[in-house]
Amino acid sequence: MARLPSAERRRQLTEAAIRAMARDGVPRTTTRSIAAEAGVSLSVFHYCFDSKQQLIESVITTITGHYVTVVKEAIRPRATLEETVRAGFQAYWDHVRAHPDEHMLTYELAQYALRQPGFEHLARRQYELYAETYTDLIDQLRQSMGLRLRVPVPVLARYLAAMTDGLTLNHLVLGDDSAWTGVLDMVTAHVAGLVHED
Repeated sequence: MARLPSAERRRQLTEAAIRAMARDGVPRTTTRSIAAEAGVSLSVFHYCFDSKQQLIESVITTITGHYVTVVKEAIRPRATLEETVRAGFQAYWDHVRAHPDEHMLTYELAQYALRQPGFEHLARRQYELYAETYTDLIDQLRQSMGLRLRVPVPVLARYLAAMTDGLTLNHLVLGDDSAWTGVLDMVTAHVAGLVHED
């Protein structure tokens, strides 16, 4: 087994945990199964993570990072604000469609954390991270396009987090890809109406 820097090994174990949890469910995923998925010994796992709480927080942060990266690339300024916002939503939506198990896992992680005594703060951290992510994306657009908001940034960030969370869960339950183009167009128009350009 090659020696890797600890940060790289944690990343490897976190990605293995995401695969194992998405496949087997959070309660049935053990540290032993994660180590096996990553192809490392159990002692390596315990060297990298002090607790299951630490691992779950790393999983939540990593999953969020997966789609934030593609959204940030997608919302480069376009001809209009609506096109820019729509591109961001489309990038997120494409990620949901390509990785449904990963997005389903986010709901399972939140439920698991809320039901496990001492883990509740992880569910809170998960949803705080969503709002922080939208705050960063809003700031990126404000700086690149010279936007002024009709609502405070924290309000818009939390609204966007709640809206995409609900749309994602609806899609995971109902499917029907053809129905979502119109929904995303409507959401784009609404969000664009909360912003005006200088």
